[in-house]
Amino acid sequence: MDKKSKTKSKTKGLKANKESSTKLDVDLWEHNEDRFTSCEFNTERRANNKATTTTTAGAVGVVCPGNATALTLTASGSAAATAAGKEVITAPQLSTTPTAISIAGCASGTALVTLDSDAVTIETTEPERGNWTGRFDFLLSLLGYSVGLGNVWRFPYLCYNNGGGAFLIPFTIMLIIAGLPLMFMELSFGQYAALGPVAIYRRFCPLFRGLGTGMIIVSAIVMLYYNLIIAWTIFYMFASFRTQLPWQNCEPEWSTENCFSYAMADQCETLNGTFYLRKCYNASFAEEHNITEMALHALKRPPAEEYFNNYVLGLSAGIEETGSIKFSLAACLLLAWVIVFLCLCKGVQSSGKVVYFTALFPYLVLVILFFRGVTLPGANTGILFYLTPDWKQLANAQVWGDAAVQIFFALSPAWGGLITLSSYNKFSNNCYKDSLIVAFCNIATSFFAGLVIFSIIGFLAHELDVEVKKVVDQGAGLAFIVYPEVVTRLPISPVWSVLFFVMLLTLGLDSQFALMETVTTAILDKFPNLRQYKTWVVLFVGIFGYVGGLGFTTNSGMYWLQLMDKYAANWSVLLIAIMECVLIAWIYGSQRFLNDIQGMIGKRSRLWNCFWGNMWRFVTPATLLFILFFNWVEYKPAQYGHYVYPLWADAVGWIVGLLPVFVIFVVGVQQVFKAPKHLSLKDRLKLLLRPTAEWGPAGRPCVNLHAERYQSQNYDGVTNTQILISGAPLEVIPYEDAANGNGHGNGNDNGHRDDAMQL
Repeated sequence: MDKKSKTKSKTKGLKANKESSTKLDVDLWEHNEDRFTSCEFNTERRANNKATTTTTAGAVGVVCPGNATALTLTASGSAAATAAGKEVITAPQLSTTPTAISIAGCASGTALVTLDSDAVTIETTEPERGNWTGRFDFLLSLLGYSVGLGNVWRFPYLCYNNGGGAFLIPFTIMLIIAGLPLMFMELSFGQYAALGPVAIYRRFCPLFRGLGTGMIIVSAIVMLYYNLIIAWTIFYMFASFRTQLPWQNCEPEWSTENCFSYAMADQCETLNGTFYLRKCYNASFAEEHNITEMALHALKRPPAEEYFNNYVLGLSAGIEETGSIKFSLAACLLLAWVIVFLCLCKGVQSSGKVVYFTALFPYLVLVILFFRGVTLPGANTGILFYLTPDWKQLANAQVWGDAAVQIFFALSPAWGGLITLSSYNKFSNNCYKDSLIVAFCNIATSFFAGLVIFSIIGFLAHELDVEVKKVVDQGAGLAFIVYPEVVTRLPISPVWSVLFFVMLLTLGLDSQFALMETVTTAILDKFPNLRQYKTWVVLFVGIFGYVGGLGFTTNSGMYWLQLMDKYAANWSVLLIAIMECVLIAWIYGSQRFLNDIQGMIGKRSRLWNCFWGNMWRFVTPATLLFILFFNWVEYKPAQYGHYVYPLWADAVGWIVGLLPVFVIFVVGVQQVFKAPKHLSLKDRLKLLLRPTAEWGPAGRPCVNLHAERYQSQNYDGVTNTQILISGAPLEVIPYEDAANGNGHGNGNDNGHRDDAMQL
């Protein structure tokens, strides 16, 4: 009988998982997870190991036959050795923190890892990270993160600004060749290691460990102004609790002479008069003073637009005129942060339940508004403007650049949020399916929201008797001007208004949850002992976010928001995404990474491997470089409407935009200087580009066995490993590279097998 047959006979309960390329029985592992522990044997850490470990009724051991040294981790054995005055080998760190079993200190050859399944009680000073409590918790959180306010107030605005329906073409193409590959990469990356952005890059590539910090900086900046938009929705929601909406008519308190009151205009028309600058002139007077002609070309602003600019924002003439804090907005911002804190104070366990409402409720309201919008007069004009493509716009690099940036606002790769959310997944979760579902839902929601808002734009154009493109000024306030205007046309308008702004609130909260969780996870991964005080950490971050966001509540706050929106998540996000592709697909190896993924989701076809490998290695980084280059070529200073920002404001924007990249560079240089002094610069770079000994799959009872994983000095060669479960030896037969046998992830796909052992 061969070895494989013996293995099967001795471990009758362990069956190979037919759907997993690792041949690892995932169900068995998940049902018996408490029987296993991740062992990290690193001689350099033994002296500093402060974790407390307790073993009961069993033993965990490693035998290195090459040097005949046995490390038996039993409480009784350690105590006896201590009493006899003998040297005791310090117990390796045992933790339930998801890491791979990395074996150092054993000679190349064989290593025997004993896992007693009777009972191994492990106590550590580091609390658990936690996991999603249900399968749909993660999917809905991911959907809510990618489908947010941007689908309502940013995507329609970009369509409006880039010639209508022509924008749908580059948006779809960028989704396929840039957004989806990056999203799938990051979800797999975070799930595989179960770590946040900062911690994962510290282990994955020490030279570029600042990459995770750069992501956190981007998320933190966006987090500050994104919550202000949620504050706007809260302001409007409270303003809607009255019998007549405050923006329904041109109130003298906040309106100008260009405010066009529909009710007064209709009343003037019934008297056969001419309505001009909020006054009704009789026919003879209007004809004598040419008022009729002037009324046709007069600037007409909807009441909702003037209400938003003059009353809600108190907008100043420019970014130089800071003015004072709008206390009403400051109070709403405080309430927004309180809501975020209450939903995140328990981590993903609490936010995972909230998203069942916040992620699904917006779709219900959008469907209702769609059926109401398409029945309004003039809706067809707006929809045709939205759907009819202007092919000339496809030659404009700015259109493609806007499409790519919108992908980052939509799917949000290179922000750290995707890595953070997926890091709380179970190891066997099918992140590939999740990425496809969310990518499709995102583009479908963006398209559908565009139909809704452009049907309303067409209606307003009909009411104002102007072209569609002249209905409203461009800007992030589109949703707070057009949507509020249409609810005044609906019966029982206050009810529709409250419903709509609750929808906006839920859309914004989902994305804000992920941004906040990204920042807090980075802190907790850096300081694991703070996990038991997570509520206080979330509170501290919330206070920081509120204080930092107060600047956006001033009279010039809208100008600052637009400036941050243009620079904070533009250049830096593109550069971070390019570096990610290079690190994972070229330095680590695309096929090696695909093997890691298949260890989680199961074996895939050669065509599947070839497609994603080429996307990550060539298509996606080339697309991002192309967009980055032409964005720099087509760069224009920031402006909001007709207001052009001063030079110093653009300089501030550039500093904010390039700050994450600067941090990545500084941290990289610091790591080079901290590397062993006896190494040359080339050797230091080689060392720092390799994963550390801590890198590996999350919380799995397996050892990655490809030889190339252990070429650095941080690894010892492991060519054969035996697992003992309840005294029954289970031989591990490592997968071998066939055909080319080059050991590099970028090589030919033929013969590549999975980077894992089988149980």
